[in-house]
Amino acid sequence: MILDQFRLDDRVAVVTGAGRGLGAAIARGFAEAGADVVIAARTESDLRQVAEQVAATGRTAHVVVADLADPAAISGLADAAVQRFGRLDIVVNNVGGALPRPLLDTSPDDLAEAFAFNVGTAHALVRAAVPKMLATAGTGSIVNITSTMGRLPGRAFAAYATAKAALAHYTRSAAMDLSPRIRVNGIAPGSILTSALDIVAGNEPMRTQMEQATPLQRLGDPADIAAAALFLAAPASSFLTGKILEVDGGLIAPNLTIPLPDL
Repeated sequence: MILDQFRLDDRVAVVTGAGRGLGAAIARGFAEAGADVVIAARTESDLRQVAEQVAATGRTAHVVVADLADPAAISGLADAAVQRFGRLDIVVNNVGGALPRPLLDTSPDDLAEAFAFNVGTAHALVRAAVPKMLATAGTGSIVNITSTMGRLPGRAFAAYATAKAALAHYTRSAAMDLSPRIRVNGIAPGSILTSALDIVAGNEPMRTQMEQATPLQRLGDPADIAAAALFLAAPASSFLTGKILEVDGGLIAPNLTIPLPDL
């Protein structure tokens, strides 16, 4: 049955930044498809809530409270998966981000920090996870969460966009290094209604403007990204590696412009 190709029965996934937003939706979606999950973030109360939602599906979530900007903390998640569940099949590198800032106010340190948080964290977990995947499952799937801003230029996003573009190319490069046993793909979300867009959700004119600038005439839901992550993690995508799925409502230009003055 074709739907069986979207099952993750008895597989084990690590999802970073899983206390809310995209990471939480992905963890819940994986559990609904049959997986146990290691969920990691800084806020324990958020993680406990997600763990309860996972338990309601009949699966188990192992909570790890950690500062995921620390490469040592993030690399330890692979060990946590094997110690708790005995195997590791899937990694979702979701943690990341950087605040918008005008280009001339963006220091070299700002750029380095954005790269470290968005690319360095992913690499740390990949390096730790791949040996565990090969030893316990024999194969694996890695899903990196990039951003539509990694391919669409916009003012004030130099650090964030550059880091996400680097993560997209890291995905393609890692896929070549880790083939054929480990698949590496990415998702480039557009504007998704998570807490990062609270200011938009509460501002009707701004939300309407963004929706009208999106070909599908709506903003994304975290479930849209969870569904894409499930596809990339599951056997359904077994002939896919080194690719970035653009889950963005059809954007060909940013749908939100930060009103910075010309120089």
